[in-house]
Amino acid sequence: MHKSVQDILKKKKEKKKISVITSYDYTLASLCDKAGIDVLLVGDSAGMVMLGYENTIPVTMEQMCMFTEAVSNARNNALLVSDLPFMSYQVSVEDAVKNSGRLIKAGADAVKLEGGSIMVETISAIVDVGIPVMGHIGLQPQTTMLSQGYKVQGKTKDSAMKLIQDAKELEEAGVFSIALEMVSHQVAKIISESVNVPTIGIGSGVNCDGQVLVVQDLLGMYDKIKPKFAKRYMNLSEDIVNSLGNYKKDVESGTFPAEENWFSMDEDELKKLREHIDK
Repeated sequence: MHKSVQDILKKKKEKKKISVITSYDYTLASLCDKAGIDVLLVGDSAGMVMLGYENTIPVTMEQMCMFTEAVSNARNNALLVSDLPFMSYQVSVEDAVKNSGRLIKAGADAVKLEGGSIMVETISAIVDVGIPVMGHIGLQPQTTMLSQGYKVQGKTKDSAMKLIQDAKELEEAGVFSIALEMVSHQVAKIISESVNVPTIGIGSGVNCDGQVLVVQDLLGMYDKIKPKFAKRYMNLSEDIVNSLGNYKKDVESGTFPAEENWFSMDEDELKKLREHIDK
């Protein structure tokens, strides 16, 4: 039985940190799940990491459903949360509810969407039909990048007060957790102490109730963007390229495949085959 929203809420009450990993495919998601990660997040960052887009904006619902299904097939233990992509929930509440349902049908346990007080009505409507929602404030890749660029949020008193108010309104709207992306660590601490739902930090300091990293960043597999907040536990990119280079050399030199890598015909059958060909 995999984790539920209640299990995640309970971790905050018990002051236990929550581990979240962003993953998009069956192979890596199964390893994350095996490692005991609490929450698997199918992020719209799949657009960049898996599809090579410049940002998350081109990602479609069809793509998010595909990635969600792949991760859902991999997990046995973790809670699964999926991002609602750009323009799948901003146009109307009806769109938001319908598209949330599509992600749940694809295997998600909950959905995540970006935005503060402006999204309260939308979040309430999704929660009202029984779908849990993770909020997301601070840097909002789908829209903040269009207007402000890649900047830390909550560095002034006024912007900090807005973030704190947004968090409280999201809690009132019914979210079960709130992602805080690139929020100054002091403000993230205040928010984490001001709401009863868990906060999940993305570059927002150690005082959040949980942390999230993209698995490819953690493993050192994605070199195009290297955010300050991403800790690399391995440098797999280098190892993978070296391994592929060794494979290429083995193919060219004829050392691969070796005898242990191929299959053989029975000698008697081979003799019959040769006699038949010779006739």
